[in-house]
Amino acid sequence: MKRSFAFVLITALALCASHVCQAAEKKNPEANRLAREGVEAAKNQDFDKAVDLLKKASAMDHKYADELSAVYQQRGYGAATDQRYGDAVNDYGEALKLTPQNSRIYEQRAAVEMKIQDYEKALGDYSELIKQKPNEVRYYNYRAYIYEVKNDLKNSMTDTEKVLKLDPNNQDAKARKQRIEQKIAENQPLTPPPGTTPKPSPSPKGKKKP
Repeated sequence: MKRSFAFVLITALALCASHVCQAAEKKNPEANRLAREGVEAAKNQDFDKAVDLLKKASAMDHKYADELSAVYQQRGYGAATDQRYGDAVNDYGEALKLTPQNSRIYEQRAAVEMKIQDYEKALGDYSELIKQKPNEVRYYNYRAYIYEVKNDLKNSMTDTEKVLKLDPNNQDAKARKQRIEQKIAENQPLTPPPGTTPKPSPSPKGKKKP
């Protein structure tokens, strides 16, 4: 996980540096200066300072919104690693305000929401991810799991069947389908054996049927 974090950080900072260099030729030297300082702070993992500087730069020139989003994402990851889950969710939310189509951020936030068992919010994030990537098996699997936890067997089965259509050998989906079918069978009312269904009693003699 740490190596993955470091890789994402380096990639984000490389992106920042590229944009900052391009911005040097523009007409907003103050925004460029703040952005450069923000990038440097992010390299030193001083994410609070980086957020502050890049917020100011972004207010002057919106092109820095992507850089600010990347730093929010990194700070959110750090908060999640430190088990400050509320801070992580907030930072991922701020990142999504700036880059709402970034599926990676939705994934990160949903993972934290699952960790703290905030299933309603995680359900919303995975539903958004499915809209963005309707053929991604993982998202259906996670959403099916949430539906199962919530005892929404119908929707869980629907997502499970979708997983098996995309990936017929998916073991998680196969196991979940068996569990759901068993739960449905256990909840079905007992059907009387043939020939034991009670028949309506005849009307008493001398009285008309209503």
